Parts: sequence; C-alpha cells; structure tokens
Amino acid sequence: MAQYYYERLLAGKLLPMNETPFNLENAVEPGLFRRLAAIIYDSVLVAALVAAAFTLVYLPLATGFGLENLNDYPWYRLAMTLWMFTVGIGFHLWFWTHGGQTLGMRAWRLMLFSNDGRSPSMKQAIIRYAIAVVSLTALGLGFLWVLIDPQKRTWHDIASGTRLVLVDPNIT
Repeated sequence: MAQYYYERLLAGKLLPMNETPFNLENAVEPGLFRRLAAIIYDSVLVAALVAAAFTLVYLPLATGFGLENLNDYPWYRLAMTLWMFTVGIGFHLWFWTHGGQTLGMRAWRLMLFSNDGRSPSMKQAIIRYAIAVVSLTALGLGFLWVLIDPQKRTWHDIASGTRLVLVDPNIT
C-alpha cells in the first residue's frame, strides 16, 4: 500500500489529508551537497521565472504608459518589487505544497514531507521559507546545521516540522 502512495507522490499527485500518510521511518535524509545542488538548480529557474514575470508586467507599462524608468515612479517600483518577490516565493510554496518537490529537488531526487508523512501544509511551507532566509542570512549556519544534526535537519526543517528525504532511484 505504501508503494501506491509513494508512486502517486512521485507522479506529482497530491496526497489528500484523509489518505494514509507515507511512512518515513526508514527514509534516508540527504546531505548538504545534494541540498545545495537543488538550491542552485532552483535559483536558476527562479531567476528566469522572475525575469519573465518582470518583463510581462514592465513592457506594457513602459510602452503603453511611458513608465520607462521605474525609479521615477516609486509606487510602481514598489509594486514591481513586490510582484517579483511574490513570484519567487510562490514558486517554492506552490511546489512544496503540491507534490513536495521543486524542479531542482526532483532533479536531485529529494522530496519534502511533513513530519507525519503527509504533504506539507501552506503554513509549514511559509515557515520553512522564512526560516531558510534566516538560515542564509546567518552566514549559512542554518544550512550547515545538517552536518551536526543526527537526523540531518536544517533550521528550517526543524522550525517548520518538515523532513527532506532522498527518493529511491530504483522506483522512479
């Protein structure tokens, strides 16, 4: 039965709350290198996505309304900044809560679960993202925590009640 749920998660299908959660008892946690590789992969994707989102909004403003220099219009600049942050953050929140994998995590065979084996909730995803930012601004100490934690968890794993696990390559 666990195999059925595992295959559904790998296929990107959500695990409804009334279904039995995935058993994470024997799951293998990834190390620092694999986590960082997925972050770098996702960073390239998010940069491209944010650039496309900026272009889709900025070009009509520049050509249609003559707002070529956003520095001359602080409210539009603020709106564009908020829009780009929303797109970048939304990328992670969406993928984490809808299948447990960003594209970078899928490439590096990582999957995010709630500690109870279910897909992470939006609240957990928001906490995870916020603490990941704190982890990064603390000179990466929150990420390096994986090297000393016996369960290979980062600060954002601990704070959000989530687990990042290595997906079995023999099943995918």
